[in-house]
Amino acid sequence: MSDNNNEVPLTTEEEESGGPVKAFLEHLEDLRWVLIKSLAALGVAVVVCLLAGNQVIKLFLWPLSQARTAYSHPGQIVSLSFLTNHLGTFRLAEEHKLIGPYSSNRVVALAVELAPSDTDGNLWFLRVRPEENAAAVAAAASLNVPIVTLSPAGGFVVAFRVALWSGLVLAMPVIFYQILAFLVPALRRVEKQCVRAGLTYGLGLFVLGVAFCYFVLMPVALTASVQYSEWLGFSVPQWQAEDYVRFVSKFMLGMGLGFQVPVVVLVLVKLGLVDYAKLSAIRRYVIVVSFGVGAMLTPPDVATQVMMAIPLQILYEVSVGIAWYRERREKTRAVAVVAA
Repeated sequence: MSDNNNEVPLTTEEEESGGPVKAFLEHLEDLRWVLIKSLAALGVAVVVCLLAGNQVIKLFLWPLSQARTAYSHPGQIVSLSFLTNHLGTFRLAEEHKLIGPYSSNRVVALAVELAPSDTDGNLWFLRVRPEENAAAVAAAASLNVPIVTLSPAGGFVVAFRVALWSGLVLAMPVIFYQILAFLVPALRRVEKQCVRAGLTYGLGLFVLGVAFCYFVLMPVALTASVQYSEWLGFSVPQWQAEDYVRFVSKFMLGMGLGFQVPVVVLVLVKLGLVDYAKLSAIRRYVIVVSFGVGAMLTPPDVATQVMMAIPLQILYEVSVGIAWYRERREKTRAVAVVAA
């Protein structure tokens, strides 16, 4: 690749026509360095995520800890724990609910203790006491679905898959920069402005979409998944780590990409490829696509699909509104110029 310090400034004609003309082999050389630097950045990020694998796994498990047990069951929900170990969450039928001061509580957290006998020091017995603090009750209401690996190499597979997804996210700024450095010099001035603005806003919307999915949508989706399985008559004692990581990664990536709709639409409007009339005409098809994307990336639960489809449709409507405002402003300017 050419040294940036030795580059000759582009003339106005070169900027308007897409930069200086390069030979085909020079383009291949530039592309080769883009691939090398991008893969190197990805490799470093994957290694970092592998070394911090236990912390990265905690990030993936956080939405599960925030998911809450469904309350459609008429009886009590009882959570048993012993020291720091969670023994299980049980749903009691109405006729089997606890008696005493906790009989009216929907969620009860019970701690199992091992205590010595008062009469004989050689005898020990198990004692169950209620946990009354808010943290224990909140933990009792969580799904508490164990994430397990079912093969000797399962842990390595999950760790590498998590490191690959996380490393891709960490290396994305470097990869985008390399792609920009390769493409932007060949674009005209107006195209450079569109691409730079699109990538800037696109990165922000991607982060916003992933955050919305991670903090809001994912706990609801996990709860809905358990509800649907129980409605079908299946119990949910545990989930495979590979399936859980794949589901979370696909869901967050899909939501982040879905939030790119305004960027794509506005760049097309800026380049003159679409206008307000065309965007309004295809609104009904976009609604179908939004719900289709929600159906593909979420569990077969209507509430979760709607929660994903509505933000996508709102973003599209915002894009249509911006396109309308832009056309109106340009018409107003044209009228003012003619009047002058």
